[in-house]
Amino acid sequence: MTIGILGGYGDVGAQAARRLLSLGLRPLRIGGRNLEAARRFASELSAGAVEHQAVDFRDDASLRRFVGGCRIVLNCAGPSHAIADRAARAAVDAGADYVDAAGDDALYALLDDEEYRTRRRVAVLSAGLQPGLTALLLRWAAQRAFSQVHGLRSHFGVLDRFTEVAADDYLQAATDGVSEPLAAWREGRRSGVLTRTRNVEVPFFPGPATLLPYLNTEGERLAASLRLVRGDWYTVLTGQHILTAFDRVRSLERREAVAALCRASLLDLAGREPHVLLVAQLDGLRDGAPVTRTLVVRGRRNAELTGMMAALATLAVDQGQVPAGRHFAAAALEPLSTVGRLRESGAVIALDLLDTSIEALGATEEGSL
Repeated sequence: MTIGILGGYGDVGAQAARRLLSLGLRPLRIGGRNLEAARRFASELSAGAVEHQAVDFRDDASLRRFVGGCRIVLNCAGPSHAIADRAARAAVDAGADYVDAAGDDALYALLDDEEYRTRRRVAVLSAGLQPGLTALLLRWAAQRAFSQVHGLRSHFGVLDRFTEVAADDYLQAATDGVSEPLAAWREGRRSGVLTRTRNVEVPFFPGPATLLPYLNTEGERLAASLRLVRGDWYTVLTGQHILTAFDRVRSLERREAVAALCRASLLDLAGREPHVLLVAQLDGLRDGAPVTRTLVVRGRRNAELTGMMAALATLAVDQGQVPAGRHFAAAALEPLSTVGRLRESGAVIALDLLDTSIEALGATEEGSL
């Protein structure tokens, strides 16, 4: 049976398809509204292992035709709020498992866990970069070095172009309350605890940065599972245009806001190398002794890491490593083996757990890893 990829020739879908083939998962079915684009991309991959088919997630009959004969449906199309549970519903009705590179709390609430368990089917959501890989990497660091973690400080930044779908999903997350600015974890969500700071030097990030504190639902789930006392999450911005756009979009109509984010990301990227950076300090205990470790992860592009995470989630489902029911990817995937495959894939340039604090790394030059 086939693995069907909705949005299979888009930025994320194309990356996921290539990664699935490299992991030995086949045959694949590339789907999207543009049949010719799906055909061209499928032929680029492998004529024998990849087929193509037109599909429109807004058309339930089209979705039913696409998922027929699939063992897993991987959704890389968007925006997520427009798809809602259409693709997941079509998959489970066809007897297929479901993986979504996006799909956060709103989709989770729409899916009936009891139905999935009764049908012995799996749904894995938030199998992208953020939410998804960012929390999984922190789970991996906690498992590797600690018997108990009590403090976490995460700095995450992406210098890359905003696609229209990604920009729309970002705006929807703010609308839905998935992410709250200035909030932090203090044995529970606390609003207004942190403030925006400018001209900050963060190890491995290029130049002075602006830190935007936030707490999203992924962070809350991670903090609760690790039993954190304190957790601080920051978006690190090293471009002025996107910072200005973030402040403006609240007053704009959705289409204008999406365009503003896309335009600002291109202006900030001009003449610079794209990057994905996570620098996170964890504090806790190991065998009763205090321990501090700093996780440093560097990748090239958002779509590359999102596609890789989606492929790894699909692999885990295909191998029967995820129990029946609905799950968030960061909690459902086993950290050690998943991060091991991530390292082997070459999708990350650096992935190190350093025996030091962020402050002690302050003098380290960017690119030394």
